[in-house]
Amino acid sequence: MCGLAAILAGTAAAAPVDEAELVRIRDAMIARGPDGYGLWLSDDGRTGLAHRRLAIIDLSPAGAQPMVSACGGYRIVFNGEIYNYRALRAELEGQGATFRSHTDTEVILELYRRHGAAMLGRLRGMFAIALWDEARRGLLLARDPFGIKPLYVADDGKTLRAASQVKALLAGGAIDTAPEPAGHAGFFLWGHVPEPFTLYQAIRAVAPGTWLWAGIDGRRDEGRFFDLAATFGAAPASLDLPGALRDSVRAHLEADVPVGVFLSSGLDSTTLLALATEAAAAPVTTITLGFDSFAGGPEDEVPLAELAAAAYGADHLTRRVGRDDFAAARPHLLADMDQPTVDGSNTWLVARAARERGLKVALSGLGGDELFGGYDTFRRVPRLVSRLGLAARLPGLGKAARHVLAPWVGRFTSPKAAGILELGGTYGGAYLLRRGLFMPWELAGVLDPDLARAGLERLDPVARVNADLTGIATPAAKVSALETAWYMRNQLLRDSDWAGMAHSLEIRVPLVDVALQAAVAPLIGRSGSPTKRLMAAAARPSLPAAILDRPKTGFRVPILEWLGCRDLRGWAGTVHGAFV
Repeated sequence: MCGLAAILAGTAAAAPVDEAELVRIRDAMIARGPDGYGLWLSDDGRTGLAHRRLAIIDLSPAGAQPMVSACGGYRIVFNGEIYNYRALRAELEGQGATFRSHTDTEVILELYRRHGAAMLGRLRGMFAIALWDEARRGLLLARDPFGIKPLYVADDGKTLRAASQVKALLAGGAIDTAPEPAGHAGFFLWGHVPEPFTLYQAIRAVAPGTWLWAGIDGRRDEGRFFDLAATFGAAPASLDLPGALRDSVRAHLEADVPVGVFLSSGLDSTTLLALATEAAAAPVTTITLGFDSFAGGPEDEVPLAELAAAAYGADHLTRRVGRDDFAAARPHLLADMDQPTVDGSNTWLVARAARERGLKVALSGLGGDELFGGYDTFRRVPRLVSRLGLAARLPGLGKAARHVLAPWVGRFTSPKAAGILELGGTYGGAYLLRRGLFMPWELAGVLDPDLARAGLERLDPVARVNADLTGIATPAAKVSALETAWYMRNQLLRDSDWAGMAHSLEIRVPLVDVALQAAVAPLIGRSGSPTKRLMAAAARPSLPAAILDRPKTGFRVPILEWLGCRDLRGWAGTVHGAFV
């Protein structure tokens, strides 16, 4: 886990790479990589790569980046982990390759030397890559299939800049900071900034599962090596779910440093603890976050988490947080956010506790709800679409009803109620009703009206959400795809990245894995569709009954009470204010 930066002077009209700018971008990401740093500039001054290192695999200087291939023709900066790198390395060695380090980074270089961008589909892991190809005189940028690791690009047609953080690109001092209406409107619409947008017109996210080629001659190409929707449409096959889960957890334990587990009282994290304990050679370190406000009540995660830790012999730490602690942490938390979000505070707090315990890597149960149907959206969204499908074929009716109801319905119930007829009849609209923070017609009240209007035109949120469902048949699979591509990718995964990296902690997500997705996704919504209970049944010994039989409650942080806010809308205004 690291921070990468790259600058390519991609046309003859572009100025040479400014080394000082590249260093500023790199060193704005010190927390991502406190263990080392590196810089490379091409002899002609047209290309530069920079890196901050958090040493996880091969802790020696041989793992330093930018890394050059043995032939000298390729250089790479890389953020993430490749969990199948040992198998890939053995295959390459069988073909005559030799290696100078024990890193996954060098394996990527050798794979690229032999297969070019086609090698990306063979990588199992989380990654953002910037790789310079001397012979082709160009830069390859690529991002992992689910977007676990961030990668942002600013390309004005002359100079291309890339980095692991939006704020790092801004720190370079050469980015146009004109606001992106879709980023600002999208934040208030969803509670996060939806990709590919950021708050700035000049900066875009590289799409998950894609690559971008930028040549020194100004040429730009792009391609896709992973299609999330296609995983749901693949032919169903026999599923050994316990075996698939064990395989993913074993892969995600690959490290030359200890790997801990974020432990709540839910099925996802306790199942991960059981599987990690089974695979690990020593007791697993677990971290549980508790809140003084919840102590002794039904929302307190601590007693059941400690029960699970004891059951599996974990080396456990409970860290409780109170109002004063959050008040002291709040300015640091807001400063660490790379993009505004109404979530992530709990991850920031538990990551802080994990790093104070000495961990550099922790497993999270993130992804279980999306893959195994744990959210109420799996019931509510299809039900709404089924009941209001006719209204979707009469769009004028729903819009007229919303115009009548919107001015006053919010006084008695949720403002969303005004848009049920207009939005509820399609998956995109029903999903927006469920996950939206503000509704589209409310944005002019929280943003400059012109900015809100332009943002909504660029976002076209319902159509954009519906577009992600092409080729997906069953209602449950549709919801799983939306939760994965929208809520998980844009909020949960992004929050895990910035909140973990703020404390130099790598957060891994074994339930967000290409092999596990390929095994489970074709069955979602069909006969034999795996559930959370089936997932938990993989644990050996079995989970404690008190956890296995506990109703799902979700994980809540008492931030709203601490801030005196009635709902997340108030917190959204505070967060947005920290960025403008």
